[in-house]
Amino acid sequence: MSTAPLRLTVAINPNASFGRRRDVGPRVAERLVEAGYEVAMLREPNLELLRREAEDAVARGTDALIVVGGDGMVSLGANLVAGTSIPLGIVASGTGNDMARVLGLPLDDADAAIERLLEALQRAPRVIDAARVRHGALTTWFCGALSAGFDARVNERANRMTRPRGPSRYTIAMLRELLSFKPIQYSLVVDGVTREVSAMLIAVSNGVSIGGGMKITPDAELDDGELDLFIVSALSKPRLLRLFPRVFSGEHVSEPEVEITRVRSVSLLAADIVAYADGERVGPLPVEVEIVPGALKVLA
Repeated sequence: MSTAPLRLTVAINPNASFGRRRDVGPRVAERLVEAGYEVAMLREPNLELLRREAEDAVARGTDALIVVGGDGMVSLGANLVAGTSIPLGIVASGTGNDMARVLGLPLDDADAAIERLLEALQRAPRVIDAARVRHGALTTWFCGALSAGFDARVNERANRMTRPRGPSRYTIAMLRELLSFKPIQYSLVVDGVTREVSAMLIAVSNGVSIGGGMKITPDAELDDGELDLFIVSALSKPRLLRLFPRVFSGEHVSEPEVEITRVRSVSLLAADIVAYADGERVGPLPVEVEIVPGALKVLA
């Protein structure tokens, strides 16, 4: 008896790496068809239209959702399939690629990434945790990290800038934000316990890195049933600038201003701070974050 081919939905970000890798998505779809899969390729001029098309495809039925792009596409995919039996495949072609990095997927080699995907389709998906964020009446999922401090302010500023295009926009936004940035007064509820914190940055992490390789929580595990609460307490701007480069190697964890705690749920409240989850805007605090063990299946 013949078996029907798996139905795969391939969602492609047309602006991945600021449009420099437009060829990757069609190559993924072509290679999957050659391998005998039934492929629906989704390409739209913006992410909102793409999200709607992918949502429809998932609702109609698909055996896997494969996203081609960076962490924004991972966020799109996770929000469609977290809590379901549909696995998420990732072909990294963005600028950050933090989720692909922590999963050990190829980052700068499209052919290798496609071959890795084909191999993963031949075995059972990996089951990892995901975090559920409640923001007012809305619910959002993330599998990497939620940021709500200095880095979130930089994201807000960078998103308002029209130029320069490319990663340098975030460097410029960081320098401009640093000029006026002051420690933030947070009210937290951590696993049911209330605390007040004056901090430069707070992140709630399921993965290791943010921002294209900044290892904010280098010992985080994707499947341990816990989140890592990362807090950088109030410090001077020169001290922040000296500490910042150490984040890329994970060496910052020994600094006295850095606190990392394993938790299952966190509520964050602060004035004039917008939360970002996996690089995507969630909205102004307050937010509530909780880990959902085993909520996401990934092709890795």
